[in-house]
Amino acid sequence: MNLNDKIYVAGHRGMVGSAIVRELQRNNYTNLLLRTHSELDLTDQKAVQQFFETEKPDYVFLAAAKVGGIVANDKAPADFMYENMMLEMNVINSAWRSGVKKLLFLGSSCIYPRMAPQPMPENCLLTSELEKTNEAYALAKISGLKYCEYLNRQYGTDYISVMPTNLYGPNDNYHPEHSHVLPALIRRFHEAKQQNLPEVTCWGDGSPMREFLYVDDLANLCLFLMNNYSGNETVNAGTGKELSIKQLTELVAETVGYTGRILWDTTRPNGTPRKLLDVSKATRLGWTYRTELREGIALAYNDFLSNPMRAER
Repeated sequence: MNLNDKIYVAGHRGMVGSAIVRELQRNNYTNLLLRTHSELDLTDQKAVQQFFETEKPDYVFLAAAKVGGIVANDKAPADFMYENMMLEMNVINSAWRSGVKKLLFLGSSCIYPRMAPQPMPENCLLTSELEKTNEAYALAKISGLKYCEYLNRQYGTDYISVMPTNLYGPNDNYHPEHSHVLPALIRRFHEAKQQNLPEVTCWGDGSPMREFLYVDDLANLCLFLMNNYSGNETVNAGTGKELSIKQLTELVAETVGYTGRILWDTTRPNGTPRKLLDVSKATRLGWTYRTELREGIALAYNDFLSNPMRAER
């Protein structure tokens, strides 16, 4: 990309989109197209088509998505599938029709099978069944990356897909029901500390293994790939390191300064037993993460403390 190219970041107010904007600005890309949901509803096909026809962006980072944790996905699978499918197809199709030079589609590691080989390579996609607790979201993301692949094959476009592991960092969602595990733990332990609660109960038994990537590191990879990679196969984005949910809760509690007991509600679901990405492809391309988990959680907690909307989200 040239510094004066017109770049559209879809979902620029979200955690991933805002990190991509920060990364672009740090690297002196200033010709950015940014639209809020009220300005452009990405599920509205006609509005999206008009936007692309009028603005004609050169490059697109598709970071917009309806996201949530286990509770949200379990309660509203139809909503997660519909909204994500609609906005993905509208943006990708309009990008193709308007002649966008290159598009980067952001997915999720939940696209891989529940019992995928560990660490999970890019080519294990669609080899067995998905995790039921986020199947609707995963199917929508798989459709998006496959549509990019099919456009490349049929029309010679240059659309690439990145599949990040669990993300965290500035502008995360700390909603008590709709957030992912790490921001949910930050809020829960912070409130327990404030209220002097003697104990905090967490879901499951703490045994699932998870990998976490600081969102600014993902943004750095996205810019790197936009400038250095083309291909139909997706690229995994992660650290290649994992820890148990139990270890994560202890690390978050330590960072927040909560010293009470941590209990486990084993009647609640654990989710996928293990989710570690094979990041050897990104490594071979010349990229590696920069932020270690302990440092990243401290940065995320500082963001939580400075986020005036955390109680309402």
